[in-house]
Amino acid sequence: MRLPADSSPLKAVLWDMDGTIVDTEPYWIAAEHALVEAHGGTWSHEQAMQLVGQSLTFSAGILQEAGVDLGIREIIDTLTGAVVSSVQRQVPWRPGARELLEELHLAGVRCALVTMSEGPLARQVVASLPRPYFEVLVTGDIVAQGKPHPEAYLTAVEWLQDSDPDLAIHHCVALEDSAPGVAAAVASGVATVAIPHIVPLPEDHRYTLWDSLSGRSVTDLESLVLAGPELLASSSAPARSPEVSGG
Repeated sequence: MRLPADSSPLKAVLWDMDGTIVDTEPYWIAAEHALVEAHGGTWSHEQAMQLVGQSLTFSAGILQEAGVDLGIREIIDTLTGAVVSSVQRQVPWRPGARELLEELHLAGVRCALVTMSEGPLARQVVASLPRPYFEVLVTGDIVAQGKPHPEAYLTAVEWLQDSDPDLAIHHCVALEDSAPGVAAAVASGVATVAIPHIVPLPEDHRYTLWDSLSGRSVTDLESLVLAGPELLASSSAPARSPEVSGG
C-alpha cells in the first residue's frame, strides 16, 4: 500500500519523452534517412543509433557530416516538422506510460517533461494526453546544454521549486530510456530509472533498470526515493504485472 500523499517522500517525477512516453524514435530515424538521402548521402542504422537521446543541435551536426548541406537550425526544423506530422497522424505510446501518468495525477504527484525535443513536438504529445499531467515542460530549445549535461533536469527541479520551495532533488525520480538521458539525470542527482528501448543499457549501481513501465506504480517510485541513491540498483527486478501496449 502506498504512503498517504502528505507523508510521501515522492514529490515529482521527471519524464523523458521520446522513447519513454512515446515511441517516436522510428519517426526521428525515418526523418533522418529522408533528409540525408535528399542530399545525396546514405544513413545507416548504426549512425541513427548514435543520435538516440542526444540534443538536436548535436544530431544536426552529425547529419551535416553525413552530407546534409543545411544549417543547424534548418536541419532541426526539418526533422521536427517531419516528426510532428507523424505524431499528428498517430501517437505511438510506450507501454505503461499513460497508466503511470494517471496514477501519479490521482496521487497528487507532480510531473515535469524533460526532453531534448523542441517545444512544438512536446506540446503536440502533451496535447494528445487526456489530462494536463505536466506542470513543467523543459524542452531542448530552452536549455543551453542538452543531455547528457544535467541542465535540463536541474531546470525542471528549479521550476518546480517556484511553487514548492521545500521540494528538493531527493524528492524526485527521473524516467529515461537512453544513455545520454540517463547520464543527464544521474548527473543532476535525481534518482534515475532507466527503461531502455531502442538502445540497450547496462546494469549500473547509479540507476535502477526496469524492463518496462507496464505494471509499475507510484509505490515503486516512492520506494526508490526512500531507498536513497546507494540502494537504487536493488530495485531492478521485473515489473509485477506486465501488460501489452495499447499502441
